[in-house]
Amino acid sequence: MKCSIEGNHVKAFGKAIHALARIGEDLWLDPLEKGLALRAVNSAHSAYACFLFSPLFFQHYSPRLSTQTLGTPVKCQLAMKSILPLFRCLATIERNVNRCEISISSDENWVVFQFYCRHGIIKTHNLSFQESEALQAVFPTNLCPNVLKAQAKLLGDIARHFPTSQEEVTLAISPVRVTLKNYYEEECDRAMYTEMSLHPDEFDYYQVGIDSHITFCLKELRGLLSFAESHGLPVCVHFGPSGKPVSFSLDDMPLTATVVLATLEERTSDPPSQTGPAQTGPTYRWVPRMCPPYPVHPPSTVHRPPCGGAPSAPASASPAAHDGPHESPVLAEDRVLSSQASPVFSAAFHLRKLLDLQNPSPPWEEAVPTHNTDAEAAAAAATATTPSNNQTTAIEDMEAESICATTKMAANTIPATPLAAKVMRP
Repeated sequence: MKCSIEGNHVKAFGKAIHALARIGEDLWLDPLEKGLALRAVNSAHSAYACFLFSPLFFQHYSPRLSTQTLGTPVKCQLAMKSILPLFRCLATIERNVNRCEISISSDENWVVFQFYCRHGIIKTHNLSFQESEALQAVFPTNLCPNVLKAQAKLLGDIARHFPTSQEEVTLAISPVRVTLKNYYEEECDRAMYTEMSLHPDEFDYYQVGIDSHITFCLKELRGLLSFAESHGLPVCVHFGPSGKPVSFSLDDMPLTATVVLATLEERTSDPPSQTGPAQTGPTYRWVPRMCPPYPVHPPSTVHRPPCGGAPSAPASASPAAHDGPHESPVLAEDRVLSSQASPVFSAAFHLRKLLDLQNPSPPWEEAVPTHNTDAEAAAAAATATTPSNNQTTAIEDMEAESICATTKMAANTIPATPLAAKVMRP
């Protein structure tokens, strides 16, 4: 391959090498029929850049095929630190260099750069290369839903608002504005946060397919923005959702440039539970109620010991049925059917509660109706005399039978008079 560059195009060629030096440490020279391609890829394979100079860019361009493999062009890999010093001072090149010739010798593995300077001075640089295949980024820009096109000066002014040490920025787009702000992986109190918004009218072309925000590396993009601003070329941006690549491209008649950058994938929250919501419907709620030490009904469940002993709970009752304030579930007719667990008025429940409040008998007392003269006589006889041990046992048995019978009668027949005489049990 042999080509010749004249005039200001030498500076443009050197500016492209400066932009590629921000991407990777190696430079690939790929002579093609459609022009000379310069490529660079970073070590993490997260950034790719390509400058394609068409034959119109050169004064003379002839791609030479390799003599070793017929039909295969030479693809040489150069170290960036070896070629960058040749174009380090672009102002000096613009002032002193008239023409630059580049030739590739596949037999000797040399790339020859000759600078024809003023006053007949010729500078020749022989750089060794390694033949290897360059990586290429396959990114169909026509499938991107979001497209922006702006002048290079606008994007250059935006980049200058961020410090040179800023590595990553976030770009968010919506139908009404474009927002750019700096990005830090970890929050820092001493960091300077910058955010700016742009109206869609400031862009030459504005297409929004989806609302998205992407985070990419700004340091690897500054070279392309500087190249575009120095030549007054518009920059076109193609991107989609976060996690997908973003492409910055320049398209001019003598050359095209493309920089493809990886973006950070948005952190997603934990996936929602696959279980459906709990079914809401009518539920049964057991409403506790306060009851006396001995339940009023059914009377058959009350087991009364002989006089003088402690009352015993029925066999079916729970152990904590008579501890403290007594609470027990209501009966079947008091069951409340409600989805909101709201109380429902029950006439039977409140009637039993009123009857229980009228006769609050402690465990050691028993309510006896006033009209029961037999119980009064038995109680008076028990308190008037002091019998012997055998007589006391007989009297207690008789008294227990009388009181149990009286209790059953009181449960079945409610007395008309609420007043009751209380008899102390010895």
